[in-house]
Amino acid sequence: MSLDLAAAGEAYARDGVVRLRGVLDAKAMAAALAAYDWSLANPGPGATRFAQATDSTFYNDLYNPRCLEGYTAMLEASPIPALVAGLWDAPDVWFMYEQVFLKEGGETRRTPWHQDSAYLAIAGDHLAVAWICFDAQPVEGSLEFVRGSHRGPLYNGSRFELGDDTAPINPASPLPRLPDIEAARSDWDIVAWPVEPGDLIVFHPATLHGGAPTHPGHRRRTLTLRFFGTDAIYDQRPGRVGPRVDGFHQRMRQGEPFRDPSFLRLR
Repeated sequence: MSLDLAAAGEAYARDGVVRLRGVLDAKAMAAALAAYDWSLANPGPGATRFAQATDSTFYNDLYNPRCLEGYTAMLEASPIPALVAGLWDAPDVWFMYEQVFLKEGGETRRTPWHQDSAYLAIAGDHLAVAWICFDAQPVEGSLEFVRGSHRGPLYNGSRFELGDDTAPINPASPLPRLPDIEAARSDWDIVAWPVEPGDLIVFHPATLHGGAPTHPGHRRRTLTLRFFGTDAIYDQRPGRVGPRVDGFHQRMRQGEPFRDPSFLRLR
C-alpha cells in the first residue's frame, strides 16, 4: 500500500496520532520482535508487573540502561526513523528509550489513560512514540487516543493504581489531576484502529492515550520506541522524571536543546 507521508504528517500535527498501515515488512518486524524478546530476557531496573484484579500478567519494562546492546542494529536498519522524520518534515532523529508491554494469561486491566510527556522532561513538536504490536488486534483491543489532546493541558501522570486510574504519580505537582475519561467517554474525541503485524501507530507523547484490556486466550505484546528531533527542548517537570540518564537533569537548563551524547542519533 502506498503511503502519502505528507498527508500523514498533516494528520499527525493535527491529531497527535496517526496509523501507518503495513510500513514494517517481515524483516523489520522480525528485528523489532528480536529486540522485544531481548528486553524480556534482560529485564532492567524499571521492570514492573502492574497490580491486577486477577492472576493475569501485565508486564512493563523501560529505560533499560543496557538497551542499546539489544536495539542498536534494529534501530539503525529500521524504516521507522525515516518515517518519523517524514511526519515531522525535519531531517534529524535521535532515539531516546524503549518500552515493552506484555498482557496475557487471562483478564487484564486497561492501561490507564495518561500522557507520556507527564513523565518526561521534554517538549516540542519533533517528538514521537512508535507503537508496534506483534499480535493482530481488533479495534476494541487496541490502543486508544484522544485526538488533538497533545495541544491541550498536560496532566499529572497516572501511577497505575489498581482501582483508581487517575491517582497522580506526584501528588505535590502543580499539574492538574487526570480526568476520568473512562467515566465520560462520550465527552472525548476518542480514536482507535485495528492493527495487523506490520502496522505502525505513531503518536506525540503529550497525546492522551490508554490501552484496552486483554481477555482469556489472548495476549498483546507491544514495543514502543521514543524519538526526538531538532526542536525538542528540555522542559522541567516536578518530581522524578525521565530520561533516566546519569547527570542529565543536573546538566540541563529549562528551554535548552534536548541533547546528550548517550542518545543514539539515527538520522
